[in-house]
Amino acid sequence: MCGIVGLLAKSDDLRSRLGQLVAPMVECMDTRGPDSAGLALFHEPLEASQRRFGLYSFDRGFDWRRFHDDFQREANNAGEIQFVENHAAEISAIDTEDYRAWLRHSYPEVHLVSVGRAIEVYKDEGHPAEISRRFRFAELVGTHAIAHTRMATESAVSPAHAHPYTAGEDFCLVHNGSLSNPYSIRRKLESRGISFETDNDTEAGCRFLEWRMRAGDALEEAIERSFRELDGFFTFLIATAGKLVLVRDAFACKPAVVAETDEYVAVASEFRSLAHLPGVKSADVFEPMPEQIYSWTV
Repeated sequence: MCGIVGLLAKSDDLRSRLGQLVAPMVECMDTRGPDSAGLALFHEPLEASQRRFGLYSFDRGFDWRRFHDDFQREANNAGEIQFVENHAAEISAIDTEDYRAWLRHSYPEVHLVSVGRAIEVYKDEGHPAEISRRFRFAELVGTHAIAHTRMATESAVSPAHAHPYTAGEDFCLVHNGSLSNPYSIRRKLESRGISFETDNDTEAGCRFLEWRMRAGDALEEAIERSFRELDGFFTFLIATAGKLVLVRDAFACKPAVVAETDEYVAVASEFRSLAHLPGVKSADVFEPMPEQIYSWTV
């Protein structure tokens, strides 16, 4: 049992208040997932040449300024860094693979949790309300966000196992449920040169979908294919730089509810996480159907 939430703002006013609305949604799902929590936020995209590299350190007192100075000197690449405690976002025009190589060589203890022009990720162990306060979810500004509260059932409680999971660029996924064939999916993808960072079943689903998109599928086509290849129970909430997508498996036993108005689209595992949203009493509120793909564009 885990909790998922998502919010896509349709107006500039709501985008400036996105964090104020999302933070209570996350905190309300604490009873569904007290072990760890995370959130992926999407901004207006950076320039085409730039990427935002999301970083994590186990050390809450990590010296991000020294890290940034070392990067600029050793990689001979200008950029800027923003940080909150043990998370940071480095913005640079460096090639992604070159950045990964520099990180492995100079700071192997620092983990790369996301890459893209629009995405920013925060996730850690601990109670969702505490994580929300630490990373100032209520202050976040952006176009849309998805979040997750985890109750671990099949793999370790750790920052790496916390959701959202990311793959490629500007792509992430949160999951309520349990896949029964993650290791067969993993073997299939590893034979194609795709690396995994955890033993979590959700990572297999995330990397499968991103692999199909790199092969040329639209996200919705990749999801249609997943109906044939992913076994188990799932409610997936997926975000890209331009979309919010929700899908449930054929049995639809993992809960989800959607509320849509002219101002926003909101998704949660339970309605109580949506009850504070403006205009929710007059929203179109519905339960998503099994194996039907719901997609909303920014």
